[in-house]
Amino acid sequence: MPKLSTMISTGLITLGLVLSASAQAKDASLTRAVNNDYKYVLGLYTHFHENPELSYLEKESAARMAKEWRELGFTVTEGLGDKWVKAKVKSEVGSVADGVGGYGLIGVLKNGDGPTVMLRADMDALPLEEKTGLSYASKVTATDYRGVEAPVMHACAHDSHMAILIGAARQLVQNKDKWSGTLVLMGQPAEEVGGGALAMLEDGLYKKFPKPDYVLATHTSGWDKAGDVTYTSGYALANVDSVDIYIKGVGAHGSAPHFGKDPIVIGAQIVNALQTLVSRELNPLESGVVTVGAFNAGYKHNIIPDEAHLQITVRSYKDDVRKTLLDGIRRIAKAQAISAGLPEELYPRVEMDADYTPSTFNDLALTEQVMSAVSKQLGEDRVYTRPPSMGGEDFSRFHRADEDIPTLIFWTGGSNRAAMEKAAEGKGPNPPGNHSPFFAPEPEAALKTGVEAMTIGAIELMKK
Repeated sequence: MPKLSTMISTGLITLGLVLSASAQAKDASLTRAVNNDYKYVLGLYTHFHENPELSYLEKESAARMAKEWRELGFTVTEGLGDKWVKAKVKSEVGSVADGVGGYGLIGVLKNGDGPTVMLRADMDALPLEEKTGLSYASKVTATDYRGVEAPVMHACAHDSHMAILIGAARQLVQNKDKWSGTLVLMGQPAEEVGGGALAMLEDGLYKKFPKPDYVLATHTSGWDKAGDVTYTSGYALANVDSVDIYIKGVGAHGSAPHFGKDPIVIGAQIVNALQTLVSRELNPLESGVVTVGAFNAGYKHNIIPDEAHLQITVRSYKDDVRKTLLDGIRRIAKAQAISAGLPEELYPRVEMDADYTPSTFNDLALTEQVMSAVSKQLGEDRVYTRPPSMGGEDFSRFHRADEDIPTLIFWTGGSNRAAMEKAAEGKGPNPPGNHSPFFAPEPEAALKTGVEAMTIGAIELMKK
């Protein structure tokens, strides 16, 4: 017969498991409430989709978000908008570093004692002409903050992110009896240009407002089935660096190349040598990408130009891998110039974008806790892991700014299930993904799933 202490211990463990399972069981009333509120959330989504705004210019989107939050009882703080943007264009942002980063906004709702959970939605659209044919398709043309005119489209689903955040806030307000703590809503500008999160942090996001214990976000994905939720534990998205190499040469007539130093040839050798950085300098178990996206040089068939320009994107997860790749680019550019016999004053100029996007790391414990709750709510067949991506997201900065704050971004599927299954069988093309002019998520499945997942994730972290 087992000892009494062992029996008590086993009984307590069993009881704990039962209580835990009971606490995390599916909340059918929440599902019904989300379904009943879908018409309202859909109206928000179509409104945002029809009225997209470019990075740093999210004036009306932010105003609508603020209106919705205030009506729910949140205390709302808005950014300085036009004044901030004009200062940014003149590189004088520090002189008006107040508010929450341009058109960024924060809503705060206190509901007793407990943790502080921040929910984030990005707001900006892309300079892209919409070709979806939707009845609520964007017909907007606008001038960006640098003065360039372009058609505008929500091709990366930030319209659904805003609608999902408001929808989740509506559910959380209606379910205050299920959670205790401080709920913080964030409307983030300028994700598409990688500067909005940093702008909010530099304006004092974690100092002026309740500092979060957790930060959650969801992203509607054109590469996942509508109605499903996917996630990655640990490294989920990459460091993103933009590199420009300006190559000098000596111009000459095309018939007399011996009188010049051809920057096109030097550039071609640099492009070839860059391919060895990942294949020969990284541990094969590490991940990295070095892609030359543009090679610009010359004007005419028979003229050797005196300069060339390479534009490169560099992706990595770990910071030491990032350093290896960037140092290697500098070394290779210089070495090829030396090999061509260029004097030191003509060595290539290598410029790294100072506002790079750091890699996104989903906290392991937070991911397990939230995704387990979402899985129980939606069903295990609808919630599963996905491989890391070499895409980038400035959501990463909310963790990087304070390594003690666990963060999690997960994906809400938006593409037609049948079309994706046919594509997987080789019987049809993949549906258009994010950043395509044809991208149009299936709104009902994407919005309902996003609202329910975000709501249950917040309740799980603040449950009574």
